[in-house]
Parts: sequence; structure tokens; C-alpha cells
Amino acid sequence: MDRLQAMDTTIHLGQADIKPTDCVRDLGVLLDSSLSMRQHISKVTSTCFFHLRRLRKLSRILDIDDRKGLVCALVLTRVDYQGRI
Repeated sequence: MDRLQAMDTTIHLGQADIKPTDCVRDLGVLLDSSLSMRQHISKVTSTCFFHLRRLRKLSRILDIDDRKGLVCALVLTRVDYQGRI
């Protein structure tokens, strides 16, 4: 990765300059330059924990079946979708 940054890998296309980047998003998946998916896993995990923390605040208001439905809708669908890629 350091070797690429030392070289000028900018592509000139008409008036636009396209510069390389360490991470891109394609179909909702974050792909990094080493294809480790570390950033993608971190983002999905962070988003799931965010939703779980929000759902915890609703535990006094909603019954268990409604909370299960929300967990499925907000958390498990993200994990399941990511597992199919």
C-alpha cells in the first residue's frame, strides 16, 4: 500500500483527475485496498450496536414480540445481507 502512495497513480480523464483511494463502497460493501473487509465489518458492527442501544431505550414501552421484530428489521437484516455477499 505504501508503494502505491509513493507513485503517481492519478488517472487524467478529460477535465477530471481520478485519484486512488484506500476504500470504496460498492453495492453497500466497503472494499479496502487489501481486501481484508476490516472497515466494512467495523461499520456493520457499529451500526448494529447503535440500533441495539436505541432499542434498549424502548424496552419499557414495547413488549418482547415487538422488540424481536425490530431487532430482526434493524439488526439481523444487516448481518444477514452482509453474510450473503
